[in-house]
Amino acid sequence: MSDLDDPTTDPFDVARSAAEHLARVTGVARHDVALVLGSGWGGAADLLGETVAEVPSHEVPGFSAPAVVGHVGTIRSIRIAGSGDGAGGADDAEGTPDRYALVLGSRTHLYEGRGVRRVVHGVRTAAATGARTVVLTNGCGGLNPAWGPGTPVLIRDHLNLTATSPLEGATFVDLTDLYSARLRDVARTVDPSLDEGVYVQFRGPHYETPAEVAMAGRLGGDLVGMSTTIEAIAARHAGLEVLGLSLVTNLAAGISATPLSHAEVLEAGQAAGPRISALLAQVVRRL
Repeated sequence: MSDLDDPTTDPFDVARSAAEHLARVTGVARHDVALVLGSGWGGAADLLGETVAEVPSHEVPGFSAPAVVGHVGTIRSIRIAGSGDGAGGADDAEGTPDRYALVLGSRTHLYEGRGVRRVVHGVRTAAATGARTVVLTNGCGGLNPAWGPGTPVLIRDHLNLTATSPLEGATFVDLTDLYSARLRDVARTVDPSLDEGVYVQFRGPHYETPAEVAMAGRLGGDLVGMSTTIEAIAARHAGLEVLGLSLVTNLAAGISATPLSHAEVLEAGQAAGPRISALLAQVVRRL
């Protein structure tokens, strides 16, 4: 059940096997929310609460070590403390219980060539652990010159330009409200200044050309990157409510005259990390 490369294997069986493994090694029977932390967002895990367990990704069925610098090769179970024993006040007479977050630091990208099943294995595993909400984050290029490097943007919708779907066979899923308006409203209770836009996923690993960025803009795109949309589709299929957050690490090709580089992405993520990590941790505690 652990071979996602075998087309006769049910990928949901592998996700259930991964969830069972995580329950054993973390001692947490059920997780409530999952986070996929992209470039720049990794520090949020340290601010959420107490880390109950940290597991190397490659030890969990269906997962492997990250292939991209800047991504963390572990899966963490984190306890988010509730108000406890009636301490919630008049509006919460019984208090709120502790919740558990599953933090996926190891993301597989489509351009790695490991197959779409591995790209979405994390969100399917999250659903199998009991999570009902997933927060998908990324670092991306921005088309709006007003969004300088370090700007967090809520994802309102997406354009999947990878010519790939995580769904197999006659599996029809409505994506009209894929990115939850309710969760975006929650995020804006933490930071009312958060803007929102349409995220465009290209296959990568090469950066987009200026002409491709111009095309994305004409199609309605505001952000360009190489992740997230395929995971979001799989998350909706698995029954998860989705919140998407992008960190603008650079202006996209043709918007700025500066050549693009992965080092620039990492530098912008590091510079914005403390601020956006604190933002994300506050948002997750309110979900």
